[in-house]
Amino acid sequence: MYQRVGGVAYKKDLSNTLKLTTHLDQPEKNFRSIHVAGTNGKGSVSHMLASVLQEAGYKVGLYTSPHLKDFRERIKINGQMIPKSKVTSFIKNHKSFFETHSLSFFEMTVGLAFDYFSTEQVDVAVIEVGMGGRLDSTNIIVPEVSVITNIGLDHTAFLGNTLSAIAKEKAGIIKQNIPVVIGESTPETKEVFESIASEKNAEITFADAMTPQAIEIDLKGAYQVKNKQTVLTVIKVLNQQNKFQIPEKAIKTGLKKVVSNTGLMGRWQVLQKAPKVICDTAHNKEGLTYVLKQLDAEKMKSLHIVLGFVSDKNVEDVLEMFPKKAHYYYCKPGIPRGLDVSVLEEKAIRAGLIGIGYSSVRNAYKAALKNSDLEDLIFVGGSTFVVAEII
Repeated sequence: MYQRVGGVAYKKDLSNTLKLTTHLDQPEKNFRSIHVAGTNGKGSVSHMLASVLQEAGYKVGLYTSPHLKDFRERIKINGQMIPKSKVTSFIKNHKSFFETHSLSFFEMTVGLAFDYFSTEQVDVAVIEVGMGGRLDSTNIIVPEVSVITNIGLDHTAFLGNTLSAIAKEKAGIIKQNIPVVIGESTPETKEVFESIASEKNAEITFADAMTPQAIEIDLKGAYQVKNKQTVLTVIKVLNQQNKFQIPEKAIKTGLKKVVSNTGLMGRWQVLQKAPKVICDTAHNKEGLTYVLKQLDAEKMKSLHIVLGFVSDKNVEDVLEMFPKKAHYYYCKPGIPRGLDVSVLEEKAIRAGLIGIGYSSVRNAYKAALKNSDLEDLIFVGGSTFVVAEII
């Protein structure tokens, strides 16, 4: 499984997914969809869109990854996780096919999601790309609109080591004659998006060129302002198509109730007040830029940071961004892909950070709580998997 072990589990090929969807009688053709890709923010954007569409009265499927606590978080309808019985019966009914064709964890999960959404007759499904876009297993759908939140230097071993190369991979979700919304762009990535959209005769809209709207949202991360702008632009495109009716009231209510409607966790989530504990799943340079800036604006007596990473990230560049005047508690997320604590300690010392390594995320978090005064702040992050262990 890619999320647990890394690159050895990644498949750059859609052939298995196409075999699977044929085996399942092409369930993805039985519901409308919205396809969301991007380096950062695609999970938040997907949840916001699902919440707004739900408030507009639609039965909404939501497929995201990875999960934090329960595998079934990945597949929801109107905020409710897929029942356990649906997961087990799907595996039981198709196990021989999976084994014969050596399907990956992600391929099976995509098949499960599409089959479930089809069986339950959702009106629309918001589908988040796993990684990249062009060769991602989700890229067999023909959506009502394609969405690319932004481009950053992440997963470079698979997607390329330049912004334009990564943009090209993510632009692989742009379909013939299907509108596409770009959340954030640079001159380098904009050129790629415009070129591919032109080839596909896909109408392109840049959300960062639209006039911002002052609509309240319940997600408190400063970075959510840009994600909200992307969502509002997508909704405008959907309404212009006359295939959806999404009134202003549904937009406002949906954005105020993202967490309660969808169960989204781990985005600038406040876990307790005294000492204040905040966790966030941002795990690359682009995402952490916003998070650390917001952290710097918080009022506190002392700052404690519980920090862990996966081993295939460019940790050196990321560590340079973290504040020097903080107490660090280093840990390894409990997955094979986790970065060893001793390695993290060495890299942190070179970055000028002072801290102590612990045997687990839980022990690091307990130590931070023990050493904190009521006026202090504890931040937990560096990896989705670190956050998952303390939520």
